[in-house]
Amino acid sequence: MIIGVVKDTIPGELRSALVPSGALRLVKKGCQVMVEAGLGGPSRIADNEYAAAGAVLSSRADILARADILLKVRKPLIDEVRAMKNGSIHISFLDPFNEKDLINGLAQAGISAVSLEMIPRTTMAQKMDALSSQANLAGYAAVVLAAERINRIFPMMMTPSGTISPARIFVIGAGVAGLQAIATARRLGARVDAFDTRPVVKEQVQSLGAKFVEVDLGETGQTQDGYAKALTPEQLAKQRAGMAKVCAQSDIIITTAQIFGKKAPVIITRDMLSGMKPGSVVVDMAVESGGNVEGSVLNAEVDVNGVRVIGPGNLVSRVCVNASEMFSANLVNFIEHFWNKEKNTFVLNQEDTLIQGCLITHQGKVLK
Repeated sequence: MIIGVVKDTIPGELRSALVPSGALRLVKKGCQVMVEAGLGGPSRIADNEYAAAGAVLSSRADILARADILLKVRKPLIDEVRAMKNGSIHISFLDPFNEKDLINGLAQAGISAVSLEMIPRTTMAQKMDALSSQANLAGYAAVVLAAERINRIFPMMMTPSGTISPARIFVIGAGVAGLQAIATARRLGARVDAFDTRPVVKEQVQSLGAKFVEVDLGETGQTQDGYAKALTPEQLAKQRAGMAKVCAQSDIIITTAQIFGKKAPVIITRDMLSGMKPGSVVVDMAVESGGNVEGSVLNAEVDVNGVRVIGPGNLVSRVCVNASEMFSANLVNFIEHFWNKEKNTFVLNQEDTLIQGCLITHQGKVLK
């Protein structure tokens, strides 16, 4: 079985879908691993490290044409789909709800497409959950970015000149990214408040040393996969009103709220920004899916009444070395989980609930 890996060509994408240690694990299973020359360049991984792990360096065109399983970080371009081997398997983030033409193209090309976003959030699947592994690192990167842009320190300091109070950080959304943002900000010495529509995460927030901001929204909750449910317009209005005071006191706000497969909700309005202290920083982690902050711009920093609103795209690429390592491990774990030892090959078992959750196209059909 040939497993191929090509570089992602989307501007700003610095991650690699496979690192040498992952390639070695696959080679030991008897796979032929083909990687595009320069695959690990952004992470300072030389081609000879892949070769030492047993991978074969090849051209992009050759890999697309020959790979039985093709690995990428981001969704393929339609031209890449046309160049893929009929009957092959493609594994990457596919954004299936917003890429209907691409999904149809994969089906028409006879490609079995696995969407990493759709892997069920179960205990068994944790080691394959690339969405969570990357969100974890993005939460860290968001705090580091905010620390770089704010014009004050995070921790409290008692000095001969007086006591410096700690920076106040408000994290909105306590999913994987939000919890890591809380943990990172606390490690840097900041005072942290956090909010989430799911009361069930209150204990997790408090265990990290943050204060959980409670706003009575009525019936909320989460989906069976652990995602926050969309709020009604009335609930969103109550949420904004309840958070306004905390926003006004905060030096930094980090928003992480996203609704799976839908546009991100606007949580921070211009009126709320106008109530913040000049020089405050807001990092909108949901900017790629529409944004939580009114006025945020993808890959830009804008000034709103003296508040710096940052809309960083692909935050996780700022730590591409570790992001590539974790992503690679997720993919290799996925392949190993469905590896048939008797046949010594990867088997796309459609009776498995995990495959049923993430297989988007198969044998010319769109399954979801």
